[in-house]
Amino acid sequence: MTSRTPNTAPLEERVTGALVGAAVGDALGGPVEGYSPEQILERHGGRVHGVVGPWNGDAWRTARPVAPYHKGDGHVTDDTLMTHALVRVYGTVRDHLDAYAVAEHLVPDLIADPRWIPELEAEALLLQRIFLAEKWLVARIHYGHVDPREAGTGNIVNCGAAMYMAPVGLVNAAHPAAAYAEALDVAGAHQSSYGREAAGVFAAAVAAACVPGATPESVVASCLSLAKDGTRAAIEAVCDVAARHADFESALAPLRAAVAPFDTVGPDYRAPSLGARRPSRLHAIEELPVALGMLLVAGGDFRHAVLGAVNYGRDCDSIATMAGALAGALGSPVPEDWAKTVAEASRLDLWEPAATLTAVTREVFARDVRRRRAHEEAFAEIGGTGCSG
Repeated sequence: MTSRTPNTAPLEERVTGALVGAAVGDALGGPVEGYSPEQILERHGGRVHGVVGPWNGDAWRTARPVAPYHKGDGHVTDDTLMTHALVRVYGTVRDHLDAYAVAEHLVPDLIADPRWIPELEAEALLLQRIFLAEKWLVARIHYGHVDPREAGTGNIVNCGAAMYMAPVGLVNAAHPAAAYAEALDVAGAHQSSYGREAAGVFAAAVAAACVPGATPESVVASCLSLAKDGTRAAIEAVCDVAARHADFESALAPLRAAVAPFDTVGPDYRAPSLGARRPSRLHAIEELPVALGMLLVAGGDFRHAVLGAVNYGRDCDSIATMAGALAGALGSPVPEDWAKTVAEASRLDLWEPAATLTAVTREVFARDVRRRRAHEEAFAEIGGTGCSG
């Protein structure tokens, strides 16, 4: 289908749209994470169209399988908390990142500084909220002293690294290949195999969304030009199906069917198959292809893309995080009422990280230009092509 979203937003608006959009998608998807579209329909008497309360109501503190997390009522999850942590690393380093920056800055952030955790409704270490696949960062790097470039090897393969890679794409705005390479380096400390690949491709997608005149179709094309193995095949399969739909309701089942052959978790999200989350060149995480598919179905419209991701169920907080980041980076406005509700409920300033990252992005670009000029001059002196103007 043809994109319906204009793309003329300046850098500041793209960074803000991507980061605020990711947080809003995360908060909307959190309360229905892990359930099927049919279960969501039954529980809410229809599709979710905005912020909703916890699946188990006031029993959220003890109701399994999500206790003790207060998912719902506008609370962001670990997707946003990790995204903001990575922004803080950029704010400290103020340059491109690598796996060593994760070891030197992100890991200490997880274990040293108490901060408000919305789902716990308390001040706590970020380590006390993140999932086991993210705790791996601390176990391997802080306690195991593993080379950060290899620390992700052996972790369960999932979307844990991909879910917070939007900042890498924004720092490399309009340069998908650079975003892909940087994210692969950063994610090497956390993930391997198709989990690491998804982190690289998602960062590239965000960078591609920042290209002037970008559309959902051009974002997908950039992803396909960079993605490898099962990740590429899954994106292609899902997006081929998504192109036939203009409404998320009709797309829910077809998108799931398209990604199923590549998804190792299996049909029962809460009872993964024996082959789940193991390294493979044939498989892919489910979240990124579906987020790209919903972006296509929505024609880049933020509200439509995020609600499609939310009502898809399964790992829908991460799917909606990615869809929200991509639609926001394309310039589709994040609904102000959603953003205000999420910010107030989560007790987070959703706009400050965007301001920080915008400033860092400008600094890094200026530094990249100086580095490029120095390379051109050196190359010209050894008989290469002369410097550009």
